Amino acid sequence: MNLRPSLLPALGVFAAAARHQNFAHAAEELHLTASAVSHHVRKLEAILGVALFQRHARGVALTGEGRLLADAAAAAVSDLQAVAESIGKTGDGARLRINTLHSITYCWLLPRLPRFCAAHPDIRISVETETALTRFEDGGAELAIRHGPGHWPGLNAHHLMDDELFPVASPGLPGISGITEPGQIAGLPLLSDNALQGWHDWFRAAGLRGLRLPEMHMFSDSTDVMRAAVYGIGIALARKYIAIPYLQRYELLRLPGPALKTRFAYYAVHPAHRPLSANATLFIDWLKREAQDEDTPLPPVAM
Repeated sequence: MNLRPSLLPALGVFAAAARHQNFAHAAEELHLTASAVSHHVRKLEAILGVALFQRHARGVALTGEGRLLADAAAAAVSDLQAVAESIGKTGDGARLRINTLHSITYCWLLPRLPRFCAAHPDIRISVETETALTRFEDGGAELAIRHGPGHWPGLNAHHLMDDELFPVASPGLPGISGITEPGQIAGLPLLSDNALQGWHDWFRAAGLRGLRLPEMHMFSDSTDVMRAAVYGIGIALARKYIAIPYLQRYELLRLPGPALKTRFAYYAVHPAHRPLSANATLFIDWLKREAQDEDTPLPPVAM
């Protein structure tokens, strides 16, 4: 049987429906309606003369013939993507698109990124920052760095590093020189962000319960909290990997008290159904090595 070129769209839609085994989810990925997905699948079934899905009240499931075609379609899509990536490289080199958080980009990723660029001068990086979970759409980011629980539907997650919270302040903050124990921190202005764990959790970890904390200065972004602390507005409860460059430049001091392990950690994530490019794999491996390297001094930042 010769498959006409006009059937290629139907094969592409079938591949997505087979991957999800759900017409609605395939429709969302392809920006179609569920009825359009069903139409393409039925068209393909009519041409082949076999049922590719079993329809039932709870949804659909691949038949034996459908599984054979799904495996072949997935392999074909993967091969086409690899060829497209290889011929799509320009004289500038391959482009790797990454989505991440502003705070970890500014404080952790950017100071280390020159090492990756020096090791892989042919790769060009595009970095986008936002707080929402990335939508991995065509032409968008191939992978992302996220701070969270480590499991997201439809994504593969690679653990990079755990995190912890501890208080920091500018050396010039009035009254900071007299702080010798955690309980005294509550007597100075405190800074807070929108994190799930905050000052109440930290004071409990320090063995201090029932404290009446003062009204705090609030910021929506962790980077803004750190800058506010640098400028002497108050004491910040810092995440370790955001605080490192400020501590290394002596713009902030770590204050007495425990390091509270956070419930969330940092992960590199990417769609489970889409094969990673060689450059993305290189970058994830590099991220994992950097996450284990806490001893290498970072270059100073010109202020």
